[in-house]
Amino acid sequence: MTVPVDAGPSRLVLPPGFSARAAEPPSDAHAEACRLAASGEADAATLVLGRRDDLIDLAVVLAPTEPLATARRAHFAGMVALCNAVGVFGPPEIPVTFDWPGTLLFNGARLGGGRLGWPEACREDEEPDWLVFSGMLLASKLAAGDPGHTPDSTALEEEGFGANLRVPLVESFARHLTKTFEIWREDGFDRVAALYLAHLPLESGVRAAIEPGADGRLTWPDGRVEHLSLRTDLEAPGWRDPKTGGVRL
Repeated sequence: MTVPVDAGPSRLVLPPGFSARAAEPPSDAHAEACRLAASGEADAATLVLGRRDDLIDLAVVLAPTEPLATARRAHFAGMVALCNAVGVFGPPEIPVTFDWPGTLLFNGARLGGGRLGWPEACREDEEPDWLVFSGMLLASKLAAGDPGHTPDSTALEEEGFGANLRVPLVESFARHLTKTFEIWREDGFDRVAALYLAHLPLESGVRAAIEPGADGRLTWPDGRVEHLSLRTDLEAPGWRDPKTGGVRL
């Protein structure tokens, strides 16, 4: 399906069932997608794009079929798709990794991240009317000045990615998201969890798992166990700068 994103010449070629629209300033893609989903103006598979030049900012409306407590596992499917989309266009020898649960790192530096939105009034044991997964990547850090002052973050243009990637990367994300949900339906969530956890750097001997309630669990060789809250981290994503609305530099 080919759909216009804006009044300009760029067009997205998306998998069947997807539609696309642009966020209206000053909203970012996440806020716009949540607004549209809550108001009933957007169906599942509506892809919303932000307009900032320094970011690749996207969000997609999802239609969950289980209670919120476990439906949040869709976040991991979104992260796998975002990771795979970045990997398609980046230098193959440089790893794409995660910092739990939603920070995306490229070559060890923060490139962006993903997060999940849901209806505020929905209880944990209720099936939400919608979910929104959104991803954000730094396309450029030129406005941030000397990159030596922000060594913890990086941008696509600094890492050997090609030019004019906004459209092809978003298209790739949509294809990978479709594929990841197909894997979930055919092989179960454990397969999606394994794909996510494969990008989570761990100390030697440490084992990671995603629990049935969607939280993370780390187990050390000495038997020590650490639980990682998904909901808490999604409510305040560590990769996002609330002052700028972009990726934390």
